[in-house]
Formats: sequence, structure tokens, C-alpha cells
Amino acid sequence: GFMKHNTSRQNEHCLTNFDLAEYRQVLSDLAIQIYQQLVRVLESILQPMIDEGTYTLDSILRQLNSFHSVMCQHGMDPELIKQVVKQMFYIVGAITLNNLLLRKDMCSWSKGMQIRYNVSQLEEWLRDKNLMNSGAKETLEPLIQAAQLLQVKKKTDDDAEAICSMCNALTTAQIVKVLNLYTPVNEFEERVSVSFIRTIQMRLRDRKDSPQLLMDAKHIFPVTFPFNPSSLALETIQIPASLGLGFIARV
Repeated sequence: GFMKHNTSRQNEHCLTNFDLAEYRQVLSDLAIQIYQQLVRVLESILQPMIDEGTYTLDSILRQLNSFHSVMCQHGMDPELIKQVVKQMFYIVGAITLNNLLLRKDMCSWSKGMQIRYNVSQLEEWLRDKNLMNSGAKETLEPLIQAAQLLQVKKKTDDDAEAICSMCNALTTAQIVKVLNLYTPVNEFEERVSVSFIRTIQMRLRDRKDSPQLLMDAKHIFPVTFPFNPSSLALETIQIPASLGLGFIARV
């Protein structure tokens, strides 16, 4: 496929005495390994920023800017950058949602509002970087729905129906957990009643979803490496003398 995009001069540079077919899988495996190592490094930096709760949204956005800048400076393929950003947003969303599902102090109307504001800032970051089509925003959907769940009314059968329709990215276990943990912010609010939670469970009993409560924050999406033809002409490359490759002759 690549030969179709090459100039005739570029095709002259192809190896004629070597068959590299057997190395394609080796190189593919190596590329995947490098990508996964990159994701693990990003995760190791992002996770404590979210878990500890001592970092501001601005500091997280600055960290995302830093990651994006490094990838661009190193000439990473734009399609690959999109996949890395999608993975970063998944990590942010999964860790935040897991924290919400484990901490009562995270389950209140005001926290729901704060999360929705933070998500809007993350979406704005994607727009600024022209990455809205990367699939990153969609990975935040479970977190967005959990934040909405904290803010909607939770009393009547109509409320229950609206919640079941709205929370299609959350599992039944996650919805029930948020409702159980919900904490009123003042004396005028009531806790979610046991009967309301039972109504939710009855309405969702036929839903075929995972029984798991927490998201797998370490999940890595499959990576694809697109072929983008290069206009680089090998005969024009200047090799720095500092590399000590004077024995290479340009042909």
C-alpha cells in the first residue's frame, strides 16, 4: 500500500535484497508495547493527582497540556495523539467515578455540580486542541451521568423512569450505589428513600449489564497505527557530523 503513495524516487530507496516480512510482526508488537508503556506512565502521573484530591482542575489541565505538547514536539502521528488523549480522558473519568462510588462525601448535589463544571472544562480543552473527534469526550459519559444522578429529583415514579432512561452508561450496581450514598447538603433535603431505590432496581432488573461496581481504570483501548505517507526525500537528508556516520554515502 505504501508504494502507491511513494514517488518513483522514494521507491528506488526500497530494499531489494532483503525481505522484511517476518519483522513486521516484531515491529508491530514493539510499537504496541511502547504505546502501552506510555499509557502506564501517563496513568502513574494522573492517578495521584485525582486520588489525593489536593490538585486543582487547573493543575490537571496544565498536566494535559504538558502531555499534549511533548507528543506534538516529538512528531507523534495526529491519529495516535487522538488515541492517547482518549485513553487519558478514560483514566481521568474512571478514577473519578470510582472515587465517587467509594466516598460518601463525593455524593451530594453540590459535588454533582462541581463535577459537571470540571467536565465542561475538559471538553473546552478538547475543543481548543481540535480533539473533539478523538472519542475522548465519550469516555466521560459514565461520570457525566453519575453527576447528573446527583442533581436530579429522586422521589416519584416519574423520577425513577427518568433516571433509568438517563443512566444508560452506568451499571445497575453503580446507580444503586450512588443513590445509597447520596448525602443531603442541608436540612431541607431528604435522603433517597429505600422504596425509591427498590423501584429503580425493579425497573432495571431486565437490563443486561455487568454486576461490577468499579470501572477498570487500567483498561487500555486497542491501539491502531495508521499509515500516513511521508513527503520526506531520503536524498535530501543531512546527517549531523556529531553522529559519526561519515561512512554513509548519499546515493
